[in-house]
Amino acid sequence: MRNALDPRPRPTTAALAAASLVLGFAVAEATGVRAAGGVVLLVGGGLAAVRWWRRSGPVTAVGLTAVYLGAFAGSHVLARGVGAWPAVATAAAVAGGAAYVASDRRPPRPGAVAAVRTDRVGTR
Repeated sequence: MRNALDPRPRPTTAALAAASLVLGFAVAEATGVRAAGGVVLLVGGGLAAVRWWRRSGPVTAVGLTAVYLGAFAGSHVLARGVGAWPAVATAAAVAGGAAYVASDRRPPRPGAVAAVRTDRVGTR
């Protein structure tokens, strides 16, 4: 849900999931430290999972997290045949596409947690 007090658009979870896979690999490649790329994956995947949970519920969040992790793992197998970057692009497309279909394009579930910060309403 959008915050009524903050008009800035939020990136979709599809973009968040796909970008974190691509950026995680890019960081690991650029630094030579796989753990640094893993931190990017962990943060991006964690943020996406929280938003999936709030918007679409626990079942969708767990399912999309499994797709995200499966795409990450699958990219390692796929890279043997097509190369690293095409495998990462495919994984990002799979994770992003699944997030769009299962969460982003649907209306928020009833009772979804709003992103409104009520602790600052009416205060200076």
